[in-house]
Amino acid sequence: MKHVLTIAGSDSCGGAGIQADLKTFSAQGTYGMSVITAVTVQNTKGVFGCQDITPEIIGQQIDAIFTDIEVDAVKVGMVSQIATICTISEKLRQYQAKNIVIDPVMISKSGFDLMQAQAKDTLIKELIPLADVVTPNLPEAEVITGLSIKALEDMEKAAKIIYDMGAKNVLIKGGHLENDATDVLFDGKDYVYLKSKRIPTKNTHGTGCTLSSAIAANLAKGKTAKQAIAIAKEYITIAIEHALDIGHGVGPTNHFYQLYQKAGIQTD
Repeated sequence: MKHVLTIAGSDSCGGAGIQADLKTFSAQGTYGMSVITAVTVQNTKGVFGCQDITPEIIGQQIDAIFTDIEVDAVKVGMVSQIATICTISEKLRQYQAKNIVIDPVMISKSGFDLMQAQAKDTLIKELIPLADVVTPNLPEAEVITGLSIKALEDMEKAAKIIYDMGAKNVLIKGGHLENDATDVLFDGKDYVYLKSKRIPTKNTHGTGCTLSSAIAANLAKGKTAKQAIAIAKEYITIAIEHALDIGHGVGPTNHFYQLYQKAGIQTD
């Protein structure tokens, strides 16, 4: 079994952050580990507060994992401060981490800022060059590139800009487009459109975390970036199709739907 590490924030309602990551790692048949960067006050109705973990403790968590357990892939999610980003970058370089997926979490669905504005440039300088795959959604890609992204052609331009920042593969997620949810993948040579139908549900809490974690898990299992992304896209589509109507706001995706089906457990 491959071992996959998430470096991200904690979501108290379990739908996003490290909770979603660990569920996804398990659903993909890998062993999940976590380094917590922040504790959010969060439920399906929004994010109401956040306390950052000190860079020292973040660094010590990373040391504890890499000095004991082989790490086959790393997913990096919520990193809100400059010092946090620098610590993570330094440690990933120190341990020569492989199969790194960067999910540049910046703003929650409810509009809460999950990254300090001044930390954007540090993310671009320190983390994006380490990425085997980087997975911004449209608002995040706009912040990173400075572009206004309204169409697939704009997504291609943004992907090229982020690729030139040092990422090996760039996946611009098209969930915010008005039509079908088409993602654009760029590997430095070719643009690949990953199309899927738009699923009529409000319950999409944690979709970005889940997708990036599924990519990391499949990279750990030896898949190419293109293969890992295709598998992850299929997985998140099924998880959204059978999302859980939990809470009074945006409910979570169903991370274990396929496993529950095999076990004869009804969750819909």
